[in-house]
Amino acid sequence: MPSSANSRTLNLKKPKPAPSPVETERLSLRGETFAVAWVALLISLVTLSYCFSRNLILLSGDAVAHINIARRIIDSLNPCISQLGSVWLPLPHLLMLPFVWKLSWWQSGLAGAFPSIGAYVFGAAGIYRLARLWLKPRPSLIALLFFALNPGLLYAQTTALNEPLCLVEMIWAVIFLVEYLRALDRNDIDRAVRQLTFCGLVLVAAVFTRYDGWIFAFFAWIIALVPTARRRDVWQTKIGGAFVLFTVMLAVAPLLWMGYCQRQFGDWLDFMRGPYSARAIEQRTTRPGSPHYPGWHNMWVAALYFLKAAELGAIWKRITDLLLVLAAAGSIVAAVRYRTKRLLPALLLWIPLPFYAYSIAYGSVPIFIPLWWPHSFYNTRYGMEMLPVFALALGFLAAWIARQLARRRTALEPWTIGILAALILGNCYLLVRATPLVLREMIANSRTRIPFEVAYARGLQSLPPGTTILAYTSEHPGAYQRAGVPLKRTINESDYYRWKPALANPAKAADYVITTDDDPVAKAVAAHPADLTLIDIICSTGQPCARIYHSDIHKFPHN
Repeated sequence: MPSSANSRTLNLKKPKPAPSPVETERLSLRGETFAVAWVALLISLVTLSYCFSRNLILLSGDAVAHINIARRIIDSLNPCISQLGSVWLPLPHLLMLPFVWKLSWWQSGLAGAFPSIGAYVFGAAGIYRLARLWLKPRPSLIALLFFALNPGLLYAQTTALNEPLCLVEMIWAVIFLVEYLRALDRNDIDRAVRQLTFCGLVLVAAVFTRYDGWIFAFFAWIIALVPTARRRDVWQTKIGGAFVLFTVMLAVAPLLWMGYCQRQFGDWLDFMRGPYSARAIEQRTTRPGSPHYPGWHNMWVAALYFLKAAELGAIWKRITDLLLVLAAAGSIVAAVRYRTKRLLPALLLWIPLPFYAYSIAYGSVPIFIPLWWPHSFYNTRYGMEMLPVFALALGFLAAWIARQLARRRTALEPWTIGILAALILGNCYLLVRATPLVLREMIANSRTRIPFEVAYARGLQSLPPGTTILAYTSEHPGAYQRAGVPLKRTINESDYYRWKPALANPAKAADYVITTDDDPVAKAVAAHPADLTLIDIICSTGQPCARIYHSDIHKFPHN
């Protein structure tokens, strides 16, 4: 029998080894990131409450369209994945699916707000974590404040717009890529594999969110490839397999979307040249002989419009040009001081500038701002994609200023971050007071649309429940949303098997036929007016008239 002393010796557990400095820093950063996320969630919910109580979350026509695309996947004559369409990428709509099941959330727009809120919270936490990879907490706070308190972003995250989702994907892809490169330098194989896999998953999400995600993913792959290819030894480890998987994911993702377009619409580039593409819309809406939009076939002018939209959305209009100077200065400071600390992935955040300059010039994607011709609003929210690089650059610049003051032992050094934070808060106040650029665009462009859709919705509610409706729903989906009319009651352009036969004989296709000026149904009624009786006309200033016809031969109730 062993002695009691020996028993005690055998039962003793080995003490846990002390965590390494790297692990200690990682755990501390995780706690800071969680704290930032909780605060961001509180700010997000307060903003949602404000915007929802003032009926602001459905001002954007694109936001309404996003919600209705998600809804028709489960509520249509042919509910299936093909209802996603071909122009907008599918991930934002798929994320809304759990929420659009609830009729009231679909009607109110909350179904689109919930995914955007999640994206905002993770984006705010991500921009802080990204800054902390190089900076101390106080300069990182400057980057966080500039990003998370931007009034345009706060408004967008209460809507179904996909910019908040795009931003969070950009930010976290850079974080995982930096962490991968650092793990590669330390020969930490397991961590390198995890970070590269996470990076790949986030980039795949970006590919299925916006088309700039395709370019972003390509350059991220290049940045990961170069240091990995130089390390021949790692190809014999799990890192080699992880990089192959990373490459396959990024290559297959866009091919899947092209394959979907080929199968559903007969053209693998339908999103670029189909009837609902940006190019087709421009051709339909541009009058012969009218001047092209600013930046057409001129990347320099296009870049100026994009940058000005980004600046107007991020900083007080009297000092917009200063922001670009500060962002460039912060980027230079970062490149000089942190060039050996795997900073290159952060430069990916500049990709929206050349991407949108090219898209405006050659992709039929105009941006209009009120300061410059044609002095109106269109696509100003695209400038929001520069927020991460602006915020991060300001964080680097704040750290440099504080360091310079510390070297000179001036009394201002301890107050530097506080002064900069106060300036950011003042900037946010001025932006809110002037109405954020994105919100101004939505208000201006919905001024005639919403009254028309309200009247249109009343016309829909006057129709007997359960009747079928033939209508082109892409132009004013908000009317059906407001009226709470199930989309499965409508024969519309997304019902590929019934749409064309219905246009050939409108009276036979549905109980009621609704047209707006020059839409496909109006043309079909003009060509086949037999057995249709006009029962209502709905007109509103600045909008086409809607006409409701009753079918004299389509019997209701249905057997």
